[in-house]
Amino acid sequence: MKTQHAIILGVLVGGLSVALLSALQHETSQNVGIFGTAQAQETGKDELEVSPTMVRNRPRDVYYPNSEDLAADEMRVVACGTGMPTTRAAQAAACFLVELGNGDKFLFDIGSGSAERISSLQIPYNYLDKVFIGHLHTDHFGALHDLFIGGALMGRNVPLRVWGPSGPVEELGTAYAIEHMQKMLTWDLSGRAGLIDFRGFTMEVNEFDYRGENEIVYEENGVVIRSFPAIHSLDGPVSYSLEWNNLKFVFSSDSYPNKWFIEYAKDADIAIHECFVAVPDLVAKMNFTPESALLVGTQVHTAPEAFGKIMNEVKPRIAVAYHFFNDFDTSTNVYERIRQTYDGPLSLADDFMVWNVTKDEITVRMAVTEERTWAPPSAAPAELPNDEDRVAYSEKSGVPIEAMRYSDFTNSGFWDVDDVLRPIYEEASEVLGKEFTYPADN
Repeated sequence: MKTQHAIILGVLVGGLSVALLSALQHETSQNVGIFGTAQAQETGKDELEVSPTMVRNRPRDVYYPNSEDLAADEMRVVACGTGMPTTRAAQAAACFLVELGNGDKFLFDIGSGSAERISSLQIPYNYLDKVFIGHLHTDHFGALHDLFIGGALMGRNVPLRVWGPSGPVEELGTAYAIEHMQKMLTWDLSGRAGLIDFRGFTMEVNEFDYRGENEIVYEENGVVIRSFPAIHSLDGPVSYSLEWNNLKFVFSSDSYPNKWFIEYAKDADIAIHECFVAVPDLVAKMNFTPESALLVGTQVHTAPEAFGKIMNEVKPRIAVAYHFFNDFDTSTNVYERIRQTYDGPLSLADDFMVWNVTKDEITVRMAVTEERTWAPPSAAPAELPNDEDRVAYSEKSGVPIEAMRYSDFTNSGFWDVDDVLRPIYEEASEVLGKEFTYPADN
C-alpha cells in the first residue's frame, strides 16, 4: 500500500502555535486527511466554485467551532486536554469530547484545566451533561467540579450525569469520590442556592463494576458505551468504547498495555491510547531519576514503543497518542519510537486537535478558538431565583438554614451604597418594562 507520512512542525494556524501534528495519510478510499482530505487533493473532485462572498462551504484547513453542521452519519472528536498531571497553558490534562450526528455529546475524562478548553468550544452546557471517567487521578477528573459549577452558572439547568468505575473498596470508587467532592463544595453551593436557577447544581452518579469486560454502561438514542478494565496504579481504572451508526471510538484513559484493550478496541475507527513521555525525556526534561523514569515511563504508563505495538495489533483506522507534552524537541522522540513498532495512520494529539470521522474518510485539523468566551446560547429558559432551593439544599446538606444567610455580625459590616445601586434597579425596570423591587424596600 502506498503511504505518505506527513509531519507538520511548528505550524501557525490562525494565531495558534501547533507544536506538532503527526499523521499518516493513506491514498485509499478511506483517506486520513491532514488539513483537508487526501481524496480532494488527489482527484480534485467536489471542488467548489471560488466566490468572493460565499465562503461557508469552502473547504477549511482549520475547524471553527459552531460553524460546521455534523452530518447525520458523522462523528467529531475534539481534544480538550492531551497533556500531563501538571497542566500548562499549551495543554490541559486528559479530556476528549465526542459529538455525534444524532446530537449527542459525551466527555471522556475531564482532567485539570480542560474546562477552559470546553468553554472555548461555545457549546450550550445542557448538551454537555454526560461525563465518563476512566479513573480518579486528578489529571483525569480534576476539572469535574469546574464543569459542575461553571456549567450551571453558564446555563446548564439539567443534572450533570457522571459515569465511572468502582474500586476494590468503597473508598476507592467513583461514587465515594464524587460524594466527597460535593461535600467539598458545600460552602460554594450554600452560597448560591436561592440566588439563581439551581436546577443545574445537581449530579447523577452512575458507578459500575470496574471488572466488567466489555459491559454496557450506557445505551440510549442508538449509542452504546462499553467499559473494560485498564491497568494503572491500583485496581479500578477502565477504558471505554463508544459505538454508534457503525462507527467506533475507543479511549484508554490511562493504562499499561493489556489484553482487554487488544480485544475490545479491535475494529475501532479512532482509537485513543495514552503514550507517555519517552524515558530519556523524563530524565532530561522532568528531572526524574533514571530509576523513576524507567518505572513510571514503562510500568505505570504506556511507553511510545509499547503504544506502537498495541496499535499494530488493534489496527484502527487512525491511532491517537496522547498524555505527553507535545513540544518540538520531545514529540519527534515519541514519534520515532512509535514508528519502531507501528506504521499505520497516526496523530500525536495536541489540545484542540479535531477528527471528523465518517465511514468514507477521517479528517484531522486544528480548531481555532476564542479565549474570551462568555455564556453560550441557552438550550432551555432559566427559572427565577427561588428561596425554596435554599431550603431544599439545607435539608440535603445538613447545613442549618440560618447559616445560609448573613449573620447579624456580617450584616453590621455593610456600607451604604444604595445611592448608586438603586438606579440600577430603576434602569432595569424602565428598560425591561417590569418592576424590580430594590431589596432594601422588601
